Amino acid sequence: MTAKIPLTLRKPRKKAMENKRHPEYQYLDLLKDIMDNGFEKHEFNSGIAIRSVFGRMMRFDLSKGFPLLTTKKVFMRGIIHELLWFLHGETNIKYLVDNDVHIWDEWPYKEYKKKMEKGEVTVMTQDEFINKIKNEADFAKEWGELGPVYGRQWRKWKASDGREIDQLAWAIEKTKKYPDRKHVVVSAWNPEYVYEMALPGASMAIPPCHTLFNINVTNGKLSLLLYQRSADTFLGVPFNIASYSLLTMILAQVCGYEAGEFVHMLGDTHIYGNHYEQVKEQMSREPRPFPTIKINPEVKNIDDFKFEDFTLENYDPHPPIKGEITVVGGFNEKDRKDFTKK
Repeated sequence: MTAKIPLTLRKPRKKAMENKRHPEYQYLDLLKDIMDNGFEKHEFNSGIAIRSVFGRMMRFDLSKGFPLLTTKKVFMRGIIHELLWFLHGETNIKYLVDNDVHIWDEWPYKEYKKKMEKGEVTVMTQDEFINKIKNEADFAKEWGELGPVYGRQWRKWKASDGREIDQLAWAIEKTKKYPDRKHVVVSAWNPEYVYEMALPGASMAIPPCHTLFNINVTNGKLSLLLYQRSADTFLGVPFNIASYSLLTMILAQVCGYEAGEFVHMLGDTHIYGNHYEQVKEQMSREPRPFPTIKINPEVKNIDDFKFEDFTLENYDPHPPIKGEITVVGGFNEKDRKDFTKK
């Protein structure tokens, strides 16, 4: 007769099995959670269905591989260029367009299209619009701006006395000198430029989805926690995971620490209705080993990184799964009122 194994002896084995589970299952489980438990509502501009949950978390140990999802191919070249664009404090899409990265094209074209429909500018397709951004500097200067988005807030936050505060430089200096401090936060959320709180014409193209990040150093390892208020889980979140994991590694190198964890806190976590079938396909796939990414160890200054300083190795993903970008953001001007405290 076989003796029963006490429950207390079974737990470590179960825990060990959980620890061996591929970290990408956090993302796949999140997709399933949204599809099974999400509340269905509708997007402001297009009326498209959204299935949504609120308040979720993932965490990735960066010593165990770079969390570039493998259940579909993710556009790493675009991720690197976009992050460099943020780090350089830029807000005009011309740098991205010049490097054949088109993840922000829809937002400036959306503003141009409004003028076009009123007969105030020349009629052109989005492809024609982007071609002019690429080839005509004056046109790019006028129409390529997204307003004071991430790079501006990270590197050139406008203070009430006219100064431009470099939040990221401050965060790096504090983290180098005082690793045990807890207040190192970089925020992209600036009410002065958000919807009705902004002066007419001064609002960002879209309020920051990845709203703020918090740096922590524990036992010689630098970790970063991102709070993302709104998460397009099929298209956007794979980019966000990779981008902020790479930012964590960059900051660790610049500050002189090892890379620890990337922790991803999600507010409204959703899947758009035109992505449901793609999500089902992705959930059916088995994750493959994460790749690694190497950063040029000679670069120690946050302003000196360039695209060639990053090398992705051993990335073997499943094929891409295409999905249309839902161009969100905007508000009704009829809702505008003065929110200034009297």
